[in-house]
Amino acid sequence: MNTKTSLNQSGQAGAVATCAIALGGNIGDSYQILEAAIKTLAHTPGIKLQGKSSWYRTKPVGPPQPDYLNGCAILQVEMSPDLLLETLLATEQKFGRVRQQRWGERSLDLDLLLYDDLIIDTPHLQIPHPRMVERAFVLIPLAEIAPAWVEPVSGCLIQDLVKNVDCSDVLLSKSN
Repeated sequence: MNTKTSLNQSGQAGAVATCAIALGGNIGDSYQILEAAIKTLAHTPGIKLQGKSSWYRTKPVGPPQPDYLNGCAILQVEMSPDLLLETLLATEQKFGRVRQQRWGERSLDLDLLLYDDLIIDTPHLQIPHPRMVERAFVLIPLAEIAPAWVEPVSGCLIQDLVKNVDCSDVLLSKSN
């Protein structure tokens, strides 16, 4: 995936990047929340929805809690990785996300997985997402919509990375 140049809303040249995000939730009506979050992001200036995966029912990571509904989306963005992260965090808050416990239950979780082929490692942002290659609940929906995307740290295709994880606890819930 390569960054391209286009004109932004003010007519100035800006970078256009293709990004992958993961979505999940296990509090409230997760399906409705995830669908509404996708619509919110798609209507955010500087973001265009390129595609979204099916939704998958998955076992939680962390403390005992309800199962999750997870999926992924591909976005075309005209914003920096930091601004995209801020936008994702603001969207989580809009849908009632409260950060109380690491890997605890939540109404909405949005993770920035990939931003073109960038590798970023700062205290507040890591791209690719540092645990995505270990998580079937991320790789299965991502492989559905971006199988040929090369994860830049490993150099492997997403469709090949999914073969290296246990997929037994990831069940199709709602297909597109």
